[in-house]
Amino acid sequence: MSKGLIFFCCSCAILLFTIINLSVGPIIHGKVNGDWGTANCEYWKDIYDESPQKGDELKYGHEWAKDHCIRKKAMHDMEYTSFIFNAVIGYVCATLGLLHLFDVKKEFVSKTGLIGLGCGIVGFVFSFVYVIFNGLVYTTYYDNSSLYKRDSDGVFAEKKGNEYECIYFDSEHNKHALIAKYSDLIQKQYNYNKDLDESLGKINSNCKIAPSSLSCGTNGKIALISGCDKLYVNVDYLNIGVTNKDKSDRFLTTLILSLFVCLANIGLAIFGFLLFRTPGEF
Repeated sequence: MSKGLIFFCCSCAILLFTIINLSVGPIIHGKVNGDWGTANCEYWKDIYDESPQKGDELKYGHEWAKDHCIRKKAMHDMEYTSFIFNAVIGYVCATLGLLHLFDVKKEFVSKTGLIGLGCGIVGFVFSFVYVIFNGLVYTTYYDNSSLYKRDSDGVFAEKKGNEYECIYFDSEHNKHALIAKYSDLIQKQYNYNKDLDESLGKINSNCKIAPSSLSCGTNGKIALISGCDKLYVNVDYLNIGVTNKDKSDRFLTTLILSLFVCLANIGLAIFGFLLFRTPGEF
């Protein structure tokens, strides 16, 4: 396979994957709650800098809020920047490559190679930064419309001796551990699930607690309730759709495709450099 054809294929791959990203991007399509692009992160920075809190109280309080704002805003900005930039360079480089493959303007191959080199480097940086922030947000944070974390059977606490222990309790100050992250929302217990709804219908109603009333206290313990070995999150799964899965799928899809875009940009830069050095080998 010639260098020119590989250059063209890398350009097409960038364009194709980016078009898909543009069609599913969670922020671009308004699938996340809150104004990520206009969030006032300076406010949270000031609160953090002036906070008298120490240790875990600061880490999971003001520091978490500050990082939460910065990372979401960065992901918002990079989703628009990386997707639009990659769509443009993919189209431009693919067009130039196609023209040269048909022996049109072959005298400009070295300049096309230089364009591919520069665009490939910048495109890789933008895409890689987006991957980092997407991964951080996807695995660490959650929407304002938060959902209490539960296992595949809807359980959030199990009986241990004369009390219940919350399964996902981490520490007194880390209440975020009890909330389902974007990466969790792909699981069946956060979406429409007829079987789970029917199985919970057979559970003692005293053992099912509404999300708004869940509390794991300061030590992850809950007082014993008569007749319950486990405590369940009380949700009517028949009346919820698959919007949570859709949201999680969009994060994961753009994350994976952006990794492919990174690889394609590396290829574009490498073969752009080779064409710049040896334009006659197009």
